[in-house]
Amino acid sequence: MTVRVQREDFDTAAELERVAAGQTQIGAVVTFTGLVRDFADARNDTQSDARGVQRMTLEQYPGMTQRQLEAIVAEARRRWPLDDCLVIHRYGELLPGDRIVLVVTASAHRQAAFEASAFLVDWLKTRAPFWKLEEHGGQRRWVEAKASDDEAASRWNR
Repeated sequence: MTVRVQREDFDTAAELERVAAGQTQIGAVVTFTGLVRDFADARNDTQSDARGVQRMTLEQYPGMTQRQLEAIVAEARRRWPLDDCLVIHRYGELLPGDRIVLVVTASAHRQAAFEASAFLVDWLKTRAPFWKLEEHGGQRRWVEAKASDDEAASRWNR
């Protein structure tokens, strides 16, 4: 299990190779890469007409963010038989097209890898302590939590 919170970009292919290297018991590796979009999601924004995003800044509390991501990964490992798991989440200033997050789950069976990946993405979206500030045409606004994200994550509540 590896969790990294970092400013620097990551190489998805290299990270995937590290997860699978020498682990011949693995039958499935599922990856998710989240990217910065060039538009604001207007579903929960009455002021927005899906205007272009020029930049996004992700803020976090060092230490606290790392511990919370580790707790989310530990929960996934309790729920599914994972041979390995990797979560990399970036912070700082990002531009459209930049990678934000990488989730890699590896298991002997594909269903566990897929389910664990979906769980991790849902819980990272709703429980990871990051704050997003978007810039649109010189204006800045904090991104609010979306009810649809909470609804998606609720399927994993026990």
